[in-house]
Amino acid sequence: MAPRRSRRPQEIFLSHASADRVFADAIAGTLRGHGLPVWYSTTNIQGAQQWHDEIGHALTRCNWFVVVLSPSAVGSRWVKHELLYALNNARYEKRIVPLLSRACDWKRLSWTLGALQIVDFRGSFDAACRNLLTVWGLGFDAARAARPRKRIPVARRRRAVTPRR
Repeated sequence: MAPRRSRRPQEIFLSHASADRVFADAIAGTLRGHGLPVWYSTTNIQGAQQWHDEIGHALTRCNWFVVVLSPSAVGSRWVKHELLYALNNARYEKRIVPLLSRACDWKRLSWTLGALQIVDFRGSFDAACRNLLTVWGLGFDAARAARPRKRIPVARRRRAVTPRR
């Protein structure tokens, strides 16, 4: 993936389905570990906040949009809403980065995703992170990567503050 000529992000909006939280945690941690500011619902929406409003404020504030693509994301109406907002907003032109975490029919989210360079995470997490960070002209430091942890069994998970996305 060739580096895109662009200034450093003010803030990156991370769109994901709730079922992809383990992967999204790792992406958010890796981006933050490399000094990039990330808006991520799991860490940025506090209890008692209006999650719908917070997502809207973040979308209007952030200047990069990263979307996790998976079967769950394809079926998520919230991921679709967020992606359509980004695709229709000039502030995100040439600043949308799709991440393929699992094989899926991502064209169901938007046929226009095919025009974007998709970073494929189905192989090596580190290699994919290296490709992702080149978008902002950054090198990859494995010590700063937050690799996906094992999925927590459903019975032991805490309920998230945000609704199922």
